[in-house]
This record gives sequence, C-alpha cells and structure tokens, in this order.
Amino acid sequence: MPCYNEENTIRLLLTSIYQQTYPRQKMEVIIADGLSSDRTRQEISKFQEANPDFNLKVVDNPKRSIPAGLNIALAAAEGDIVVRLDAHSIPDGNYVERCVAALQAELGDNVGGMWQIRAGGESWQARGIAKAAAHPLGVGDARYRVGGSAQEVDTVPFGAYRRSLVEKIGNYNENLLTNEDYEFNTRIRLSGGRIWFDPGIKSQYLARSDFRSLASQYWRYGYWKARMLKLFPGTFRWRQLAGLFVISFPILAILGIWFWWVHWLLVLEILVYLTAITLVGLQLAIKHRDVALLWGVPLAIAIMHFSWGSAFIWSMIRS
Repeated sequence: MPCYNEENTIRLLLTSIYQQTYPRQKMEVIIADGLSSDRTRQEISKFQEANPDFNLKVVDNPKRSIPAGLNIALAAAEGDIVVRLDAHSIPDGNYVERCVAALQAELGDNVGGMWQIRAGGESWQARGIAKAAAHPLGVGDARYRVGGSAQEVDTVPFGAYRRSLVEKIGNYNENLLTNEDYEFNTRIRLSGGRIWFDPGIKSQYLARSDFRSLASQYWRYGYWKARMLKLFPGTFRWRQLAGLFVISFPILAILGIWFWWVHWLLVLEILVYLTAITLVGLQLAIKHRDVALLWGVPLAIAIMHFSWGSAFIWSMIRS
C-alpha cells in the first residue's frame, strides 16, 4: 500500500484516468501543479513519454492554492464538460463515463459520487484515520462519505459540470483556501441549480497517513469553513456543531469556578464523549479484525473534532 505523497498518488491518478472506459480521444487532461518540489513533475513527464497518445497538459499554479489551480485549469480547458479530480483520488474505471451520463440525463448541474476511503499508509495511525474518516461520528452525514441512494444533496466531492455553469455563476473563490468546493456548490444551489449524488460514481480517496497531517488538514477545514459561513450563513449544517462542542469544555471549566455542580456536568460530558468514540473503535476493531483500530479510531475522531472545532472558533474570533 503506498504512503500518502503526491508522487505516488499522481501516478495512480493518471493510470486510472488513462484506463477509463470513456473514449480516450474525447478526453483532455489538465494538471494544475503548485510548483512541486518533489518528483511529481518527473512522474508526469515519465507518464507522458510512456503514453504519447494521452492528451495531457500541465499548467503552473504559482499561487499554490486549490481554487487558484482549479481556475487556471479551467482557463486552459477547451471541452464542454469539466470533470474535476484531486491528486489524492483514484477514480473507478467508469468514473468519467458515469459523470457524463448523469449530466446528459440532466440529473444535476453538478454531479458526483461516493468516496471509498483508503488508508494513506500501513501504520496503525493510517488505518485508524481511514476508518474514522468514513464513520458518521467522525464526519457527520455527508452522503459522499457515508453512502446512500441517488439523491439531491448539498455538496459532492470534486464534481462534474458543464463549462456553461462556470460562465453562469463564476469561478472558484480564491479567497477561500479550503472549502472552495462547498462554496461553489452553494452558488450553484442559490442560482437554482441542483447538486446530484450518484453512489455509482466512485473514487478511492487516500486519507492522511499520520495524526499530525490529519490535525493540519482538519484545522484548515474548520478555519475556512467559518470564513465560508460568513459569506453564506444559511449553509450551516448540524455536522458543523463540533465548534460549539469544543468550546463547551472551557466554558464549563470556567463556570465551574462559581457553580460547583458544573464540574460534574463537565465530567459527565467527557465520559459520554470518551465512551462514544471508544465504542466506535471497538465496533470497527471487531468488524475489521484489527485490534489497532480500538485506539486508532478514537484518537483520529478526537483529533478531527478538536482540530476542526478549535480552528472554526479561532477563525470566528479573528474575523
């Protein structure tokens, strides 16, 4: 199993795109590279040399942010239908075909599917993170993570849409360094469009490989989610209550100075939380016959909650 790094994932991504059932001659592949300092560019060049029939082009992303890279790639693209993929994703063999079919059937203005979370490495931390990132207690009710039937949703990962949609609602917001996809989908819905989830559109997502990178990832998510909610307050979802949950701990601790019974309320909250995440770890450890999940999953869930929630609160304070 490969570790999470751009060199490995870009190779896997290009291979999976090359093997798509959708006619290769109709595909134009554009990679926006944020001035890579590893061997990503060399891996791309090697793939181009081995597959000269592949219509592949690389554009530089000097701002080194996701929305800037998307906008640069969109400007370089010539096709009518845009299928976005990120470097840490590996689409199924019929991914592009199913996206195009859903758009042609007019099921939605932006269509996407299911993430199948894969561990970003072989360590116990990587395995715990992958299971936590697919569990409702860790990530809420997002359909693309927990599954469900085909339906209209508030967001999908990556997405496929017609170029005319971008001309209608505008490019990705480069002021949001993360959560740019949710903000993009929000503008689609506010313009009267639909976001369509099809569980048959599948891609494998390589989760972070260690707790440090997981904390950094969810700090970014929480920080920029708060900024996005300032633009569109009506998009708040119950799964974003992690911010209020995290702040409840210091609030109860402070109130306990004056009200002795509040300390017991804080203890009860901690015990309930620890019991909940421990039971999830136990359930997954038994299900997957991996004893390391017993502590790996609870730790991953706690890191996700507290990193996201703390960053969300900090972003609100700063703004």
